[in-house]
Amino acid sequence: MKILAIDVGSGTQDIMLYDSELSIENSVKMVLPSPTKIYARRIRKHKNDLFLSGETMGGGSINKAIKNHLNKGYRVLMTENSARTVRDDLNRVRSLGIEIVPLGEKHPEIKIELKDVDLESIKEALEKFDVNIEFDYIGVAVQDHGYQEDIGDRNFRFSKIKEKLQTPHPPEEFAYLNQAPEYFTRMNGVLRTLKGFNVVIMDSKFAAICGATCDEYVKDLKKYIALDIGNGHTLAASVNHGKISGVFEHHTGMLTPGKITRFIKELALGTLTHEKVHEDGGHGAWIAEPIEDFECLVATGPKREILKKTDFKVHNATPAGDVMMAGPAGLVKATKYLKKNNDLR
Repeated sequence: MKILAIDVGSGTQDIMLYDSELSIENSVKMVLPSPTKIYARRIRKHKNDLFLSGETMGGGSINKAIKNHLNKGYRVLMTENSARTVRDDLNRVRSLGIEIVPLGEKHPEIKIELKDVDLESIKEALEKFDVNIEFDYIGVAVQDHGYQEDIGDRNFRFSKIKEKLQTPHPPEEFAYLNQAPEYFTRMNGVLRTLKGFNVVIMDSKFAAICGATCDEYVKDLKKYIALDIGNGHTLAASVNHGKISGVFEHHTGMLTPGKITRFIKELALGTLTHEKVHEDGGHGAWIAEPIEDFECLVATGPKREILKKTDFKVHNATPAGDVMMAGPAGLVKATKYLKKNNDLR
């Protein structure tokens, strides 16, 4: 079985071409700039009105580039799907000065098509090195807050995590095959981009936690706290015998060693509340069951250095021999899990 696994982050997109006939360490791997950074650079280089089409994708750098472009006096026109990259609430998008237009009308000549997965460019890059890009499944991880009118995205995201984690579940069960709930607008944008392929799609934070469980050292642990400390966001999950018992999520830049220590201890004890994290500026928390004692912290992500300033025992997970492959390794594991449980066609 061959799987093309792509973890789309705010800083990088991490790519693995997995072949079950090879050891995972020998998989072809690439770490490239994230799509939001690539498109932001393309926007910044233009000195004219812009028309952005395509799909809903991660905002971040794109949103900053669009606002700067508007501030310079240029028009920015976007289709409805692409406009949800800025905000799912289209009235808020319009309030920024962005014009939302039908796809078929005449628009400025400078057109940029937004999408989280540029499969053509990935294929082109690999083919230059004589890599056969054929695959049975394509796994994609993106962070999707979800959207429901009149509910803040941070609260809505955790309402859905709460629904999933009424009882502990393995991280693989956060993956979907060829469909995702309608409220996950970014995931559905990926599915439209990759229509015609067998797509396993997953939230990037849970893909990273899933990938951390692939580390050889971690496989022998019973209770631990897994953290993906990304460029933009940090998610911590208490894990008990392979199942997630609770999570909290925060903005990485707002975390200090002292704050992360308090939150981790309360996560394990089951005393951390959604309100405490949310009111601190984070996304929130939900705990199905406490795990109390835990063996160590299992860390992934490019900003995990913060844990050196805590007193915890820390293991830096390296699934597939590379910490940057946590997301892709998690996608591979989730795909195998779905296949084993007869959820893959």
